[in-house]
Amino acid sequence: MMNTGVLPKITSIGNELDLRAPAFGELRRTNDIVNDGNALRKRLAEDGYLFLPGLLSVGEVQAARQFVVDQLAELGLLDEAHDRLLAVHKVGVNRAFAPECLTQHNHALQQVLYHGAMLEFYTRLLGGPVRFFNYTWFRVVTAGGHGTYPHCDVVYMGRGTFQLYTSWTPIGNISLETGGLMILENSHRQQDKLRNYLQRDVDTYCTNGKMQPDWDGRLASNPVALREKLGGRWLTTEYQMGDVLVFGMGTVHASLDNQSNGYRLSADSRYQLASEPVDERWIGANPLKHGSKAKRGRIC
Repeated sequence: MMNTGVLPKITSIGNELDLRAPAFGELRRTNDIVNDGNALRKRLAEDGYLFLPGLLSVGEVQAARQFVVDQLAELGLLDEAHDRLLAVHKVGVNRAFAPECLTQHNHALQQVLYHGAMLEFYTRLLGGPVRFFNYTWFRVVTAGGHGTYPHCDVVYMGRGTFQLYTSWTPIGNISLETGGLMILENSHRQQDKLRNYLQRDVDTYCTNGKMQPDWDGRLASNPVALREKLGGRWLTTEYQMGDVLVFGMGTVHASLDNQSNGYRLSADSRYQLASEPVDERWIGANPLKHGSKAKRGRIC
């Protein structure tokens, strides 16, 4: 259970969250139905997410974390007065680096995300052969770093099936202080209200001469104001190594700020039925990702 009394305040993008019961709550656990595909699909349709405590092997996740912290240490980013596995941020050091270096050759992370319990779960959930994106999004949030803005994933990867699912996997324990992912309750039921947003693509440009400013995909800049507008509660928890949070393309989510002295490490991976169309930006040996080669024109 969450202990919201630990911190003087809990923030996201620098905005203090309302922790009263109508505005903030805990994710619903899915341990009771994890082996029942029909029940999982029903729960996902009902809640817009599945929180799966202990789905993954703690030992395998820790091995993936060990690789990551060793790489961070080699980059001079860790305070080595502490155990590396704590991933304590070295004070005064904020060096830019590509997160891909933490996933390349990280065979333990590949095992966690694309084999074993994770793939077995998605085969059960989707009811057939599964494919996953070849690109892994790895998140390294520094001490004092802001979380992510509220958004839905479809605007980044919506060129294939809408029946595409994200696994947000903490690579280590993530307390409220470290700042994990949060889901806006019942936001997956707001598709009519969010229709214009859900139809957008961050990699489009205007072909008829109109200027279209670059857009980072955010739904809103203030998670507090967004919750007041859409209703529901921001839902989160204190994540443990081995937990997974699954949600669909139309579920609004964001994350808390990191108020700890360590890095917050997590991975985003995506899964769908192999028979469904797939977004070409995220597959293959060298995925296009976002950028000039992924652009598509449209009439604005």
